[in-house]
Amino acid sequence: MSAGIYWLASYPKSGNTWLRSFIFALQNQSTTDVTTIDINQLHTGAIASSRSWLANGLGVELGLHSAEQIESYRSDAYRFIHSQLTEPAYHKIHDANHMCASVGHLCSPDACAGALYVVRNPFDVAISFANHMGVSLDKSIGMMGTSDFALLADNKKYRPQVRQHMGSWSDHVSSWIDCDLPILVVRYEDMQNHSLVCFTQVSQFLHLSDDENSVKKAIAMCHFDKLKKQEDKHGFKERPVKSKAFFRKGIVGDWQNTLSLSQVDRLITDHGYVMQRLGYLDDNMQITPLCYPTNI
Repeated sequence: MSAGIYWLASYPKSGNTWLRSFIFALQNQSTTDVTTIDINQLHTGAIASSRSWLANGLGVELGLHSAEQIESYRSDAYRFIHSQLTEPAYHKIHDANHMCASVGHLCSPDACAGALYVVRNPFDVAISFANHMGVSLDKSIGMMGTSDFALLADNKKYRPQVRQHMGSWSDHVSSWIDCDLPILVVRYEDMQNHSLVCFTQVSQFLHLSDDENSVKKAIAMCHFDKLKKQEDKHGFKERPVKSKAFFRKGIVGDWQNTLSLSQVDRLITDHGYVMQRLGYLDDNMQITPLCYPTNI
């Protein structure tokens, strides 16, 4: 078992919450007879951009520091936290693994045990991201194609999380899948269509229980419909204020009924090379069956 930080990395709305729900279910199923999990109690670890978590790792308050200064400190905070761990710890991150001035990558090999990167077809990401951010589809697609895009870019207001540099969707994906970390890349579509195989690989990479019964039970406990029903009934503390619902549809291929041809073309123009690398487009830049619902 390799101790230390395992990053649960993804562009927003790519399946990170589902992944964390699975991990939580797998870790806690032996202590409970319930058939689902509490989405407001997903205690799998801090988010990498947590201001308080970073402050604890650095031993200093961050209130008077600029976004640029905080960004340059973050690798040191992760390095210290990682060095203190005696068992695996699973922490969410939405930042790209970008270069931070002269200090190297945000998440360096000496500051973690590895990274699990969840990627999703950008056609479907664009729709969910628009809902998440409370913007139009065209605006969402524009954000995904912007090289200097960042979450919480306005640092004039105090926030529980610090600025998160995203880059474009393609930048984000490449920053993780081409980095020097031990990494497992998981496609959202495979999480849905080949759940047992995919989540077993996840369990093995993260040094969690990987026997078939445990994995099957954990998958059942965090089924999308169960998570959505909980949010509808009790709310979800991670839902952004501008979003009507965090758990929207969670399906593969929703883009077919939602995106216009021009929007599809724009996403392919912006991200075709990376989509091709991940199997969403073939060698002729044509959309592959991976992008469609399994019943088509």
